[in-house]
Amino acid sequence: MAGQRTSNAAGRRLLVNGRFLYARATGVQRVATALLHQLGERRDTLEALFPAGVQVEAPPGDAPDTVAGLRVHKSGRRGGQLWEQFTLPRQGKGAVILSLSNAAPLAASRGITMIHDAQAYTAPESYSSAFVRWYRFMLPRLGRRNLQILTVSHFSKQQLVEHGVATADKITVIPNGADHILSFDSAPGAITRLGLRPRGYVVALASTQPHKNIAVLLRAFADGAMGDTRLVLVGKASAADMRAIYPALSDDVLFTGMIDDAELRGLLEQALCFAMPSRTEGFGLPPLEAMFLGTPAVVAPCGALPEACGEAALYADPDSPDAWRTRIADLRDDPGLRDTMIARGGEQAAKFTWARAGDLLVDVLRRFAA
Repeated sequence: MAGQRTSNAAGRRLLVNGRFLYARATGVQRVATALLHQLGERRDTLEALFPAGVQVEAPPGDAPDTVAGLRVHKSGRRGGQLWEQFTLPRQGKGAVILSLSNAAPLAASRGITMIHDAQAYTAPESYSSAFVRWYRFMLPRLGRRNLQILTVSHFSKQQLVEHGVATADKITVIPNGADHILSFDSAPGAITRLGLRPRGYVVALASTQPHKNIAVLLRAFADGAMGDTRLVLVGKASAADMRAIYPALSDDVLFTGMIDDAELRGLLEQALCFAMPSRTEGFGLPPLEAMFLGTPAVVAPCGALPEACGEAALYADPDSPDAWRTRIADLRDDPGLRDTMIARGGEQAAKFTWARAGDLLVDVLRRFAA
């Protein structure tokens, strides 16, 4: 067993489920990391609430010994779901176990779990059948057994209630922050590599998941319909991945691949707009990141996107390529409209900070510290 053995003595302890420390970089992993840093900034408050100890409990591996000023204790011999379902609850016997990445130990008697969305129910085609079966088995059991379920939007809360994951009184909404994007330096690497000109391109996510609905953007930009305005897709999916699903993919669509946060900031800052045509989202963080950087967003009126973006985004029908062409062209051809949306975006994004999310999370922990 790596590290110092955690005491299971009775008392008020807080263990943060650190399995996410080994996860690939996703929106869920980013949220968990940001919230963990907020807890670290409130360590004195947490130690007063949980005098028997506050730490991150993690599987064996190369995680650091501390994260955000919180001690990381490593336990068990293997990671993954086996660690989460068996080792973690043993280590956290009697403690409040806070899990921030959708999954949590079913055996924990004092769990608090953040479930970001209900997409195992609403968009099963975007995931493997094994993933869907496991989440549909696990989530309602967590909802019944946990002290509290956390989620990221009122839309997600409604979906979790409708699909029987938890009752409304057991779900607390803690919206994401988006101000982390301001903490990174701006790097022009992706712009330079792709030969992009300022305001000459639209940024969207490179995703093959059906609910992300990237197909409507590919159709909007097909056959040179947007002139010299390019579509730039950011993320893991490559041109080959996308072409396997969309054989008519235009050669004019550009792919950045995985880029770091500095290059992402640089790319967003120079973009005409950010586009998100998803049919459902538990929150919708990328449009707000763009707004923080002074870049307008065009989104679908679906899922939690209207809740997150309010009147600060332009909206386009998820089934209409013409609607996306029109909205993007409006921003390109009407400087006054673009300036208005930039101003609205800044005001809207300012409502979503990690400090606010951290305060809400500590409020929940305070309720269950005794």
